Amino acid sequence: MPTAVSTDTADSADSAHSADTAATVTDALTMMTTELTIAAAAVSDVSAEALEASAQEISGARRVFVLGAGRSGLALRMTAMRLMHLGLEAHIVGDATTPAIGEGDLLLVASGSGTTSSIVSAAEKTVEVGGVIVAITTDPDSTLGRLATHTIVVPAAKKLERDSTVSQQYAGGLFEQAVVLIGDALFHSLWKRSGQSADDLWPRHSNIE
Repeated sequence: MPTAVSTDTADSADSAHSADTAATVTDALTMMTTELTIAAAAVSDVSAEALEASAQEISGARRVFVLGAGRSGLALRMTAMRLMHLGLEAHIVGDATTPAIGEGDLLLVASGSGTTSSIVSAAEKTVEVGGVIVAITTDPDSTLGRLATHTIVVPAAKKLERDSTVSQQYAGGLFEQAVVLIGDALFHSLWKRSGQSADDLWPRHSNIE
């Protein structure tokens, strides 16, 4: 005969489970910053040459186009804004005023899987017209990784991975955070090389928001 479990005992077990699995916001911040610090160090180690080459390509490009799906795309919009502040001609793929990409242009793309169809298609078009591709991805052997001129590899979970040993964060959270950080690092490096001051960049900020 099954042993009965009292309501009090069940409630206690539920409470203990909740306490074990719950995380405070400060816990989450600590976990995220730790993961991002580790990922950034790995990117710097594994992709040092690609990072430097990408910075050189961006500074010498006729125009820079950025493309990413979902949150990765939002992250690269931030990068495009900073490149514009630097004085580069930057465009966001999909905007109504974005021109055709051509020879001498650079496509900066981010895709965790490296297989997102719209991004792969854009990369193929860039290769076709003689442009340069800088790709940020978790998989250098993906279709995007093979098409790219320079591949920056981020050791993070892909959007559909659920393995907490890769990252405790939901979906592609760590990858998307890394995209923001890499974009800002590229900008910061280019800014310091440019010799421009913060005052030089400021007039390029939007004044009709």
